Amino acid sequence: MQSAIPQLLAEASGQGPDPRKAYPRKNSGMTPQPFSWPARVYWEDTDAGGVVYHTNYVKFMERARTEWLRAKGVEQSVLQREGLVFAVYGMQVQFVKPARLDDALAISVELKNCRRASFSVRQRILNPGTGVELCRGEFEIACLDAARFRPCPIPTALLTEIQR
Repeated sequence: MQSAIPQLLAEASGQGPDPRKAYPRKNSGMTPQPFSWPARVYWEDTDAGGVVYHTNYVKFMERARTEWLRAKGVEQSVLQREGLVFAVYGMQVQFVKPARLDDALAISVELKNCRRASFSVRQRILNPGTGVELCRGEFEIACLDAARFRPCPIPTALLTEIQR
């Protein structure tokens, strides 16, 4: 899959077509389904008790957010080369039930809100076989200038893509 980042950044800087024309908003009146990414629990994810170590739930959610962006054509390595990075500046995580070795997981990502220089997502980790919720979290993510690590506006076309 080829990244859309260079095109999005060019459009945001005025070097390409009007992003409102290139990416019209579709409003079907229905709430979109959250993005879901599959994973599995390996030995390296567990503690001595055989359950997923608490920090690894956050890692699973980070990977799902990366894949959510990739599915939208946003590759973080390309963003970084273009001078932007996304960084988590706040999170709230609740551990509901333990995941264990070899469990299949489904990690969802749902956009909660979007601002000019940041956005927030709601995430859940479920056992897809039983539908049981294992963990949930909300993450605040800022757009930063990669050189200075200071907040900066998300380019308009990129913001539009995130909101899709």
